[in-house]
Amino acid sequence: MASETDGTSSTPLRQRLARLYYGRDTAAIRFQFALMVIDMAIIAFFLAGPYLRDRPSYLILDYAIAAWIAVEISAQWAASRTTRGFLMRPMTWVDLFVLGTLLFPQWLFNFAFLRVARIWAVAQRPVFKLMLKRLGLKEQTDVVTAFINLFVFLFLVTGFVYSFFFYREDAGTGFIDALYFTVATVTTTGFGDITLPGTFGKLTSIVTMIIGISLFVRLAQAIVRPYKVTFPCPECGLQRHDADAVHCKACGHVLNIPDDGL
Repeated sequence: MASETDGTSSTPLRQRLARLYYGRDTAAIRFQFALMVIDMAIIAFFLAGPYLRDRPSYLILDYAIAAWIAVEISAQWAASRTTRGFLMRPMTWVDLFVLGTLLFPQWLFNFAFLRVARIWAVAQRPVFKLMLKRLGLKEQTDVVTAFINLFVFLFLVTGFVYSFFFYREDAGTGFIDALYFTVATVTTTGFGDITLPGTFGKLTSIVTMIIGISLFVRLAQAIVRPYKVTFPCPECGLQRHDADAVHCKACGHVLNIPDDGL
């Protein structure tokens, strides 16, 4: 019997959900791949939101996606070992906030840009690493992850700028202007033809430049840095090692790095 502090009971349903969400057998991989395809479709809907918001079918799709996300949140909670662990996951709170923007679009539309953060959910699924391996990109995992972080940041900032500065403009023109401003700011090109007004606009530009440059540097480091695996040394705790390392580079302790074959 599970302890009362677990927050979830050990039931066949919970065990099955945990195997589907975190397992590596054929059924789990197929399930995770289906979820990833659905995630990509949802993200495409979010990115196309500025162009679709005036259509009658927009709210129907909006609430359908809200129902799906609510079901998935419930399933992930059931699959988690503890409720505390589930609530400690950053993506849990992202999903909850995205759900709020879908259920109450009239009140929380200004925060709809946070929906793009669901791209991170795709990168966190175990099947994502399997796909990279099958595509011959296993050694570029850090590069792909850094690129995804930069991509998500660009569209988060674009959505923020669009929601707070260009929302009154035509949907297509406003979104493109917001994206153009974001890319020009992150790359520090600074053409100056589109700027954000007021003190709030200047602060937004400053934060965008600082974080954007940091993510660019992180991507550059991932590209030029030799491929390493994450395996904590049991002696000194060093996290990163060469994939074929036999001894820890810091303390010389014998390592037993498992093959990451799937």
